[in-house]
Amino acid sequence: MFPYLLLLFTVVPAIELMILIEVGSHIGSLNTILLILLTGVLGASLARLQGFIVVRKIQTSLNGGNLPSGELLDGLMILVGGITLLTPGFVTDTLGFLLLIPFTRNLIKGLVRHKMEDMLRKGQIVQFRSRGQGGRSGYDDIDIG
Repeated sequence: MFPYLLLLFTVVPAIELMILIEVGSHIGSLNTILLILLTGVLGASLARLQGFIVVRKIQTSLNGGNLPSGELLDGLMILVGGITLLTPGFVTDTLGFLLLIPFTRNLIKGLVRHKMEDMLRKGQIVQFRSRGQGGRSGYDDIDIG
């Protein structure tokens, strides 16, 4: 886990800074700042729109008596996408937009689901015991998708 955190908090900001300086040298500092602000505003609007759509899908699923597992994963990805768009930089903005656009989000969701299922098979995800119906012990199902 430490290598991932090191990458996240040191390498990514260094790359972002390098790209911002390079873009600024080509289009100017003010234009670079305006571009960052524009992506933030567009991203916030897209996150809000996609969030409302996912909330409606969750409500529809629940009203139909189904667990909205796929929709909840969509909601989580939209949240992460929105957060990455708050971070100034082109790499994080690209990741944020990829998580907000339904087509690319579905591709990423498939990869995440596959990885989680693989981790579940290998025992890398901990399942907590709970009492089943009638006092029988068992595992709660973890439905990823």
